[in-house]
Amino acid sequence: MQVMSKINRRSSFWVSLISVVLGLLVGAIAMIAAGYSPILAYGALFQNALFQPYDLGETIRTISPLILTGLAVALAFRTGLFNIGVEGQFIMGQLAAVIVGLKLHLPPIVHALVAVIAGGLAGAIWAYLPGLLKAKRGVHEVITTIMLNFIALYLSNVLVRTWLTSGADSTDRIADTASLQWSVLSAMFGGARIHFGIIIALLMAFVMYYLLWRTKLGFELRAVGYNPHASEYAGMRVDRNIILSMMISGFFAGLAGASELLGTQGYLAIQGGFTGIGFDGIAVALLGGNTPIGVVLSAVLFGVLTYGGTNMQFAAQVPFEVIRIVFAAIILFVAANVSGWILGWFRSLKKGRGA
Repeated sequence: MQVMSKINRRSSFWVSLISVVLGLLVGAIAMIAAGYSPILAYGALFQNALFQPYDLGETIRTISPLILTGLAVALAFRTGLFNIGVEGQFIMGQLAAVIVGLKLHLPPIVHALVAVIAGGLAGAIWAYLPGLLKAKRGVHEVITTIMLNFIALYLSNVLVRTWLTSGADSTDRIADTASLQWSVLSAMFGGARIHFGIIIALLMAFVMYYLLWRTKLGFELRAVGYNPHASEYAGMRVDRNIILSMMISGFFAGLAGASELLGTQGYLAIQGGFTGIGFDGIAVALLGGNTPIGVVLSAVLFGVLTYGGTNMQFAAQVPFEVIRIVFAAIILFVAANVSGWILGWFRSLKKGRGA
């Protein structure tokens, strides 16, 4: 079993790596077709994302919520569910965090901790609804989570306009005691908006690993996702585990929303559409092979491309949409298993030469 696990991990690594290379190649072809230099563009992208303290800090800030939304999707996948409602759970995490940040008056550290936990719990509660419907009524979670995304978006907008403000488009800033920012950390990175969210994200990656692969509960969650009928025959409570999986996934998504609001924005504004961070979590999870370390590495790549791609527009005059093409191409190659086909072709060549 350990040998097979190592082989699968190695294969997953190569599939992801080849998909990234092919995605960057597709982006380069798109740039050439549009009259841009891919060498200049990619050079500007990585230089503007990694080689200055401020830019590195902003890149890390961009990576933080992607790790958490990626973990949310990955945990659901690992337990046989497709939580496409991470975006809505992210928004509910933001909403809960801003309410705690504005309405409660608590000491430093305690205030931030309560706000973060409130955001995570809001995401978990929002994910409880599709989990309950899936477990008790057999309603597919894709349908319910998509609908709840829109409800979360418009509920957030309504509460901003009617309860959190008097008709304004954004709330006041949260209390300083609820902020995840730390001036010392920001100064280390040239004034970047980097915050404690990255520590929360990395901690949750470890929590996911320990929960799924080192606890009885994690074994049951994975077993139910793999074969609910066999799990029920073995005495596991399938309904309970489905609901728990969705709630833990939603907790990660809510933490992402809370850390982004408490660390980066500091207030909640009317949103005309989705943030996209939750949906990007799907891509992060797929590329990362639904493993904690894979999600972290995948989030690093997507964070570098996202922040570097924004600056690439100014440094190389290449539109940011090219980076979205790269994202889409990478996920397409992963989903279509093009990388697996290429690896199989190389293996057959080696066998032919050996014969």
